Amino acid sequence: MAVYTATISLQTKGQHTYEFTQDIVRALHTSGLREGSVTVFCQHTSCSLVIMENADPSARTDLHYFMHKLVPTDDPHYTHTLEGPDDMTSHIKMALTRTAEVLPFQDKRLCLGTWQGVFLWEHRTAPHTRRIVLSFQGER
Repeated sequence: MAVYTATISLQTKGQHTYEFTQDIVRALHTSGLREGSVTVFCQHTSCSLVIMENADPSARTDLHYFMHKLVPTDDPHYTHTLEGPDDMTSHIKMALTRTAEVLPFQDKRLCLGTWQGVFLWEHRTAPHTRRIVLSFQGER
C-alpha cells in the first residue's frame, strides 16, 4: 500500500464555509493512487470540517444560523477570551463538529454523493490562513 501526504492552505475571510473539494481531487491526481482512502485533517482548534450540500448555499446558511443559536458569541460566562469575543465560541463550535474526515476513492475519484462537498468551516470572524493535511493511502 502506498502513502502520499500533501498540505494545502486555505485563506478565509471570516465566519463561513469554504469548499475545497477540488483541492483534494487535485492532490488525489498528483498522488498517482487509484483506489484507497484519504484522511483530511484540519490543524486548527477554531475551525472545523464538514461534508455538506454544495448545490444550494441556503443549506449552509441555515447550518450557520443553527450553530450561532446553539453557541452564541459574547456569553459573559466565557473566560477564554484573550483573542476576542469569538475566541471560546470558535473552540466550542470546533469541539461540537469535526477536525478530520476520511473519504474513500475509487478509479481516481472521490466517492462523494452527487451534492456533497468538503468544506472548511471557519468559526472566527477575522480572516485566517488554515492548513489542511491530506493523507492518502491506497493502491496505484
